[in-house]
Amino acid sequence: MGEDRKVEAVLEFLRTLEQGQVRRGVVASIERFGAFVDLGGAKGLVNVTELSWRRFTDVSEVVQVGQDVTVMVLDVDLERERMSLSLKALQEDPWKEIARTQLGEVLSGPVTRLVPFGAFVAVADGIEGLVHISEFPDEQLPAEGEELTVRISDINLGHHRMRLEFIQ
Repeated sequence: MGEDRKVEAVLEFLRTLEQGQVRRGVVASIERFGAFVDLGGAKGLVNVTELSWRRFTDVSEVVQVGQDVTVMVLDVDLERERMSLSLKALQEDPWKEIARTQLGEVLSGPVTRLVPFGAFVAVADGIEGLVHISEFPDEQLPAEGEELTVRISDINLGHHRMRLEFIQ
């Protein structure tokens, strides 16, 4: 097939796509900025921000080359012959569950990462909250992986942030 025919075939396929459609595909390649998914007529990008609600450091923690996936079409750009896809749009937003919790509620979870100003604690699947360093005795941070009991002191659903208090 000549190059012109390939381009026309891709454009024809892209014209069949609409925003919000759900399609099956195969992960064709992984890059630091996301994963390319072959939908059988063209490849589209799932940007790292659209891979998962969970925090991850490498795309290969979420998808593997050759993996069958279901994606939602976010955008189709016929001029640039590109499409934007999402895995995350088809997953339940874990912050919807957290919205049902109350300030002052006590939870427990492991320390997932340490930062100079505190510790992040996983309190639900895909949800981390920050315990400020001032909450810890002598401002000594716990070890990563250590299980903590915490109280919710603030939830910002719009920014997906939660402030926690350490309970001794």
